[in-house]
Amino acid sequence: MDSLFNSSFYTRVGVTSQKTMKLLPASRRRATQKVIVIGDHDGVVTCFGIKKGEAMPVFKTLPGQRITRLELGGALNTPQEKIFVATGSEVRGFTKRGKQFLSFETNLTENIKAMHISGADLFLCASYIYNHYCDCKDQHYYLSGDKINDILCLPVEKLSCIRPILACQDRILRVLQGSDLLYEVEVSGPPTVLALNNGNGGDSGEELLFGTSDGKVGLIQVSSASPVHKWEIRNEKKRGGILCIDNFDILGDGVKELLVGRDDGMLEIYNFDSTNEPVLRYDHALSESITSIQGGCVGKDGYDEILASTYSGWVTGLTTEPVHREGGPGEELKISQEMQNKISSLRNELEHLQIKVLQEREKYQQSSRSSTALSAVPAFSVNDKFTLNKDDASYSLILEVQTAIDNVLVQSDVPIDLLDVDKNSAVVSFSGCDSEVSTNSNFLLATYRCQANTTRLELKIRSIEGQYGTLQAYVTPRIQPKTCQLCQYQIKPLSLHQRTHFIDHDRPMNTLMLKGHFSFAEIHSWVVFCLPEVPEKTPIDDSVTFYFQNTFLDTQLESTYSKGEGFFKSDNISTISILKDVLSKEATKRKINLNISYDINEVSVNHTLKLIHPKLEYQLLLAKKVQLIDALKELQVHEGNMDFLIPEYRCILEEADNLLEEYKKQPAHLERLYGMITDLFIDKFKFKGTNVKTKVPLLLEILDSYDQNALIAFFDAAA
Repeated sequence: MDSLFNSSFYTRVGVTSQKTMKLLPASRRRATQKVIVIGDHDGVVTCFGIKKGEAMPVFKTLPGQRITRLELGGALNTPQEKIFVATGSEVRGFTKRGKQFLSFETNLTENIKAMHISGADLFLCASYIYNHYCDCKDQHYYLSGDKINDILCLPVEKLSCIRPILACQDRILRVLQGSDLLYEVEVSGPPTVLALNNGNGGDSGEELLFGTSDGKVGLIQVSSASPVHKWEIRNEKKRGGILCIDNFDILGDGVKELLVGRDDGMLEIYNFDSTNEPVLRYDHALSESITSIQGGCVGKDGYDEILASTYSGWVTGLTTEPVHREGGPGEELKISQEMQNKISSLRNELEHLQIKVLQEREKYQQSSRSSTALSAVPAFSVNDKFTLNKDDASYSLILEVQTAIDNVLVQSDVPIDLLDVDKNSAVVSFSGCDSEVSTNSNFLLATYRCQANTTRLELKIRSIEGQYGTLQAYVTPRIQPKTCQLCQYQIKPLSLHQRTHFIDHDRPMNTLMLKGHFSFAEIHSWVVFCLPEVPEKTPIDDSVTFYFQNTFLDTQLESTYSKGEGFFKSDNISTISILKDVLSKEATKRKINLNISYDINEVSVNHTLKLIHPKLEYQLLLAKKVQLIDALKELQVHEGNMDFLIPEYRCILEEADNLLEEYKKQPAHLERLYGMITDLFIDKFKFKGTNVKTKVPLLLEILDSYDQNALIAFFDAAA
């Protein structure tokens, strides 16, 4: 399949959002789809066709508010040729010739985030609100418990009923019936995009594809009674999140392949084996996140193509049309006259642009020297994403800019570790920090200097629970005059906890109870401050329960609260201790008196130590092996071979590179585990009113010669 595709770039528009590019339907199979339509952040709808490999404009609208979604529609069972765009709280409709026939101002108080069209039915979502309109008249309304990322309605012509599905940030697909929730479907990650399987929901019309922000793709049959999970593609290669999905028969064998676009620029093609399980057959790396993807016949009749749009507005294709004719032995490679004309045209255009840039730069320099000069700060867009990775308990910070990045300065007022990222080619340098200063403390100052044409930078950090503050990134692109944009991210007190929907209630749990004269909104804001992945909007119910799992230790937390009271349960005493300290501090800021009580389960301490044990044992062994590598290599050089070594030492030498790489990727991992055990020891006795900090050096000695039974005995005897 690698030799099947050739890349081609068609045009560039402004910065684009997710799902804002479509191909208008062709009149017949494998006929050229003459029209591509795309909307950008400048509010411009650009419609163009491809003729002889070049983009030829059909129509272009005037700038306006940012376009957040673009969909095709029309009467049911007819070609979907009408163009609908969501901009602000308004939906506009255009014909394929560019004539505007609809301007519908909705009653939404927020901007539209997601949209779906089905005949006369219009489905719109803001951050938490879903609205269904029929012929622009309000029909149904629903308030979601968490942010809505996407919406889709199963095909009405197959089901003879309207069944909308919301993809929500709390790892839930919400299936609606009218204004009511029919049922919820839990998926393995926060769903970011929905698509109908095979483009039509499959034979039943109920098959739904979903993609998640942590890079998984799955298929669910959404029946009227209950969901059926069909399959799921795990993100084994640790690639980016899913932004777009499509189905298209690119091989021409009558079976549609699955096309996937990711936020790290990976374009993937899956086909299906004999058991209908997806298998990755081809991938192609672009330098930017892929916001939309679609299959069709674009450039030339008879040659299928995969069309993709990227964050900064590039429209690119992977075509099955051969670009070159291969020459025989002794012959030079022949380039068609069409290709020569295209190359000549591009050279002329490039020269024209270079001259224009020089003229404008000179004009700016002259105007900036005048006494009445006003320096204009160039605006640029930053697409950022700050998410917790469950696999390695680290945060991933992705920064994407519409132009090349010059450098990124990272500053943190809390202790964090920067981890290596394989895909990151930037050069990092660290500056000394004065962390003793009581105000505006710097625990981290690092500068990433990017190579030319780098528009996307990925960083990984690991935080310490209990230490909370702000991480700041100063992004400077390669534009003149020099300007910078500040992006801020909150490191929360329980930053390594992730939302889940089920916990093990049989574990030994410690309980923290709060009572006082506080409102539901106030205690909810405290929980939002302490924990990630909690919706900022106050729930509409009188009380709420959230479950969390610590991604580093696998401990659990259950939080239930309402007006005037809150209950927090965890099998880790340190989690309860952090919550007690932070919630007390937040209540004191608002001058609210809290009645705090707690119930400590002694068994939970040994339980937590047993959860830490395999991780600590592994890290101690890894550190020991790494310490031996240099000495073993010297022995090997001195003796000329390693036959005299015992099998254990030979194995260390053979795996030396892998061991060093793993150790390098996890800086301070062992120190983190030591710190967690130390905190657990201090917190256990803090709840008893005993200060055991003087015994910490003895605890560290026991950890250096680690034995699980000896450690548990020390915890028990310290009382």
